[in-house]
Amino acid sequence: MRITRTLPIAVVTALALAACGGGGDDDGATSGADSDTIRVGALAVPAGDMLRFVSEELAAEEGLTVEFVEFSDYNTPNPALTDGDIDANLFQNTTFMETYNEASGEDLISVGEVYLPRMGLYSNDYASLDDLPDGASIAIPNDPTNEGRALKLLAAHGLIEVTEEPITIGDITDNPRDIEFVEIENATLPQAVDDQDAAIVTAAFALPAGLSEDKMILAEESDSEYYNVLSTRAELADDPRVATLYELLTSDEMDQFIEEEYQGVIIPVE
Repeated sequence: MRITRTLPIAVVTALALAACGGGGDDDGATSGADSDTIRVGALAVPAGDMLRFVSEELAAEEGLTVEFVEFSDYNTPNPALTDGDIDANLFQNTTFMETYNEASGEDLISVGEVYLPRMGLYSNDYASLDDLPDGASIAIPNDPTNEGRALKLLAAHGLIEVTEEPITIGDITDNPRDIEFVEIENATLPQAVDDQDAAIVTAAFALPAGLSEDKMILAEESDSEYYNVLSTRAELADDPRVATLYELLTSDEMDQFIEEEYQGVIIPVE
């Protein structure tokens, strides 16, 4: 896993609400526990949309101001959180977070599951696994968490067999159809749908790329173990801002927003 300590040029959307005060003195570092402002890092879609909805529609009534800090990749939101540039992030599952903690020696924690960004197998040319020819090329993510997740998805549908906890294509134990696996950076997988016979893409990148459900051969279901979580530093585990944000992210209003906005591509936690 590539860990970098460099904070990207993040687009900070300060969604200040009239009913909330105290955010004006924030100097860009960690908000104090006595502040009503919380800075949250995420990719633009879907978590960024969800955070905007919370800020514009739900947060004011709870006395909370949400500042959304946008990131464009999976490598930088965790270092930004551990360095104190943000107070929480919403982009990763527990496995990804624990892998980061182990590699970096940090102590990020999960506040709780929020939503499942369904990982799916997309193709421009084939409508089902049965249609895929022997020797077909399939692009998969090249980071340890999502590569293993992709292999589990394909194994669950009988395309391959893998070890109990696969991490890379080296953990494939049987490949009866001689599938050629192409390991690609997560953010570029939507383009691989054009270049390969099929590609596995997570919702965070499929949605902005306009990959529609009619190109989805298969996808994770609601029993997946890969729900994205709201993460924070251990020192903020009992911070009331974090608790309030989590309540809003898992509210009935948010469930309705997700269902209407993403039509099943994103599944809210039950």
